[in-house]
Amino acid sequence: MRNLAWIAVAAALFPQFVMASEPGDARAGHVFASLHCAECHMVTPSPDKSPNANAPPFADVAASPGMTGRALAVWLQTSHPTMPDFLIAQDDRDNVIAYIMSLQPPQEH
Repeated sequence: MRNLAWIAVAAALFPQFVMASEPGDARAGHVFASLHCAECHMVTPSPDKSPNANAPPFADVAASPGMTGRALAVWLQTSHPTMPDFLIAQDDRDNVIAYIMSLQPPQEH
C-alpha cells in the first residue's frame, strides 16, 4: 500500500514519467501521420503552415495548453466539421497520439 502512495506522489511531481507510459510508438505515429494526415496537417515540426489552413500543425496541437494523450484520444474519436470522418485503428491512433505528444515543447520547472 505504501508503494502505491509513493507512485501517486511521483506521478504528481514528475508528470514526464506519466507521459512516457502512454501507449503508442512515436516513430510509427510519424510514419502514419506522414502517409494519412500530411495532406491537411503539417505533421513535422516546421515554421511552415499546414497545407489546409483550417488544419493546425501537429506541433501547435502538441503545444496547446493542457494537451494530453487522453485529450487527443477524445478528439480523434469524435467527429468534427473541419475533419473528414474516418476511423483510425486503435494502434495507429495510439501511435499518432504518441507522435504528437513527442512534439510537446520541454516543460519549464
